[in-house]
Amino acid sequence: MAGPHDVPSAAQLVESVREWIERDLIPASQGRVQFQARVALTALSIVERELLLSDELTERHAARLAALGCADDTELAGQIRAGAFDDRLAEVRAAVRESVVDKLRVANPRYLDDEE
Repeated sequence: MAGPHDVPSAAQLVESVREWIERDLIPASQGRVQFQARVALTALSIVERELLLSDELTERHAARLAALGCADDTELAGQIRAGAFDDRLAEVRAAVRESVVDKLRVANPRYLDDEE
């Protein structure tokens, strides 16, 4: 089913602006403006990855929480603090590590180059 919005999509708009900054603005600027353009480029790259991966990563995160019997991160943190997972620490560590890896896939996948 098609969404309510016509093309270009949000992802396409973000991609277009990111490409313009990368291709035209950064090479034509210097100093503070170039730095700010690089910051904008980084932010748009994060948005692109989040738009691309959000559904998959949300499902994976929900599945990890469900496997631990928690509804959300707040409940997981409370259960950890209460010692409810002391007998399942390896499972909790693996779930938390997978969550961090998924966050890095969006925030800065270069940090994962040596991990995967």
